[in-house]
Amino acid sequence: MKALIYEGPSVMNVRETETPVPDEHEILIRVAYSGICGSELSGFLGKNSLRKSPMVFGHEFSGTITAMGSRAAAEGRWSVGDRVTANPLVTCGRCEKCLSGRQQLCGERKLLSAALPGSNAEYVKIPASFVFRVPDGLSLREAALTEPVACAVRAAELADAKPMHTALIIGMGPIGLLTLQAVTQYGVRKIIAVDMNRDRLALAERLGASDVICPADTDPLEAVRGLTGGRGVDVAIDAVGAAVTRKQCVQACTPGGRVVLTGLHEEESTLPVNLIIRSEVQLTGSFAYSELNFRTALRWLAEKRIGLPEGIVEAPLEEGAAWFDRLIRQPGNVSKVLLTPGEIEA
Repeated sequence: MKALIYEGPSVMNVRETETPVPDEHEILIRVAYSGICGSELSGFLGKNSLRKSPMVFGHEFSGTITAMGSRAAAEGRWSVGDRVTANPLVTCGRCEKCLSGRQQLCGERKLLSAALPGSNAEYVKIPASFVFRVPDGLSLREAALTEPVACAVRAAELADAKPMHTALIIGMGPIGLLTLQAVTQYGVRKIIAVDMNRDRLALAERLGASDVICPADTDPLEAVRGLTGGRGVDVAIDAVGAAVTRKQCVQACTPGGRVVLTGLHEEESTLPVNLIIRSEVQLTGSFAYSELNFRTALRWLAEKRIGLPEGIVEAPLEEGAAWFDRLIRQPGNVSKVLLTPGEIEA
């Protein structure tokens, strides 16, 4: 099969490699769409400790079943040709974290595109228990967004925003745009979006942001104070992962506010801890999603509650490296790139 293989910092090439063979518990999926995730961009640059060459990236995907292992087939749940997506965070299902519905914290978790070969290829295999049927009426193109939507569902869940709250989201990349929509599902209508990219801010407005701030025009903290009458926001979500944006989220909060950190760009950051203590600002990390979050994401997509209606680009696998480079340097009005490894089926 063809696979887009990461071979070193800023080096990716399409190679011919062996088609995966599913073991008895696994399902082989012919990939229709494979999204480029922001967390993989640092990996492309050689700055992600989880991603070592050679590796096939990709963990946001959809496709059709082409083969099954003996035990997976014996379950009777699946047939060749079924339209599916999959939760790429493979967990043990036995530990305390898994049994309590916090699968994303499983100590044995393995992510496609990091510990396991990913979906930037014609085929990918995964244990059957992590495969989900794509509902009728939902296209494979839309279903490929299930994983990033699940990340947004988790961030919004942890934000615990109420309808009367004001929320701040810094970073209008795909996760930020999807988190904005997820927060609105909790009834929040006052949402301030921040980004340097004016195209993405315009899209954020169309997706429900009540106010937008471009740091090139004004100091974000001053703008937030102006928009909240000096009070600050109840919830601040960092979807960038830079030291400056994490700090801004803390500083933008009203006393007793909550900060959700979901961006993974920088490993370490300095934060105003005394302010956090004196204002009783609550900080929480938001990593990936639980199985329930993933199921919720697929349902919300099918119900048209959430998605990326603009700025999605489809590109052949052979153009993958160029798109990784462009997303790092100048994404413009692109909200998501979906690589197409082969001929797309209905």
